[in-house]
Amino acid sequence: MLSRSSNILLVALLFFTGPVWAEDSLEISDISRGLNAVDVPAGWKLKENIVKADFAFAKDDDISASARVETAAPKAQWSFSITPYLWLPNVNGTLKYNIPPGAGGSPDVEVGPNSYLENLQALLMISGEARKDRWSVFTDLIYLDFADQDSSVQTINFGGNLVSSSANIATSSSFRGIAWTLAAGYAIDTGKNVMLDVFGGLRYFEISASSDWQLVTSVTGPGGVQTFPSNGGVSESMNLLDGIAGVRGRVPLGSSNWSIPYYFDVGTGSSNLTYQWLLGVAYSFRWGGLTLAYRDLFYDQKDDKFLQDLRFSGPTFGVTFRF
Repeated sequence: MLSRSSNILLVALLFFTGPVWAEDSLEISDISRGLNAVDVPAGWKLKENIVKADFAFAKDDDISASARVETAAPKAQWSFSITPYLWLPNVNGTLKYNIPPGAGGSPDVEVGPNSYLENLQALLMISGEARKDRWSVFTDLIYLDFADQDSSVQTINFGGNLVSSSANIATSSSFRGIAWTLAAGYAIDTGKNVMLDVFGGLRYFEISASSDWQLVTSVTGPGGVQTFPSNGGVSESMNLLDGIAGVRGRVPLGSSNWSIPYYFDVGTGSSNLTYQWLLGVAYSFRWGGLTLAYRDLFYDQKDDKFLQDLRFSGPTFGVTFRF
């Protein structure tokens, strides 16, 4: 009589606890069949059932704990950096002006090479980056203002007829401009400890230039009808917007804090061609780093445009702050 009551009690216990460990249906079935065997002590069946139920609860706890760990795992956060820097380029280029007032032809003025520091009036140079996982957004802003760059009037264009001019006494040029780059990048897995981002974006370039010339004598065009005066001045402005694409990153030097940063972009749009590259050496700290590099920025328009070609090239030094 006691055995029959115990069996009934255990069946009821299984009925109510079954949903907890229903996933172990095979084991439950085996135990249920065992409960029908009267010659097996009911107490043993009860203990086995409790063990199985405890196992099921423990398994559920593991799953819950795992879910909690996964839920609590920190998501990738945005990181930021800002880099004020100083760039000291030489300036080289050719400017094709329109016909100045009182002149019969338009001058092509060659600028440089000039030392940037000798003629510097004002500057602002700063770059910044925001990064999350493999994605990044970065920007770079340069404001330049320099005057009295050594120049020379190379040719005079008299409506398609070019007349060379090698009789310069004193010609100088001044520049004021803004170069602003905005781009987004994606980090490529190189399989090595090398940082490589591919990126695409825009570069805006605004330039205002003026040139004052003084020649030994005036220049007369073909047929003697048009004349370019021996002295005078001219100014012109231009805005350029180009799409760019490129790569950037750094190559660590062993396990030290030293690395080699690199950058290259190329683009077109308002320009026939523009490109920029940088290569240097950097040292990292916990708060940021120091970078010393050589940088080159080039523009080419041709096609009788104002900015025939212009190059800024020279050393740059920057301090990066990360937060």
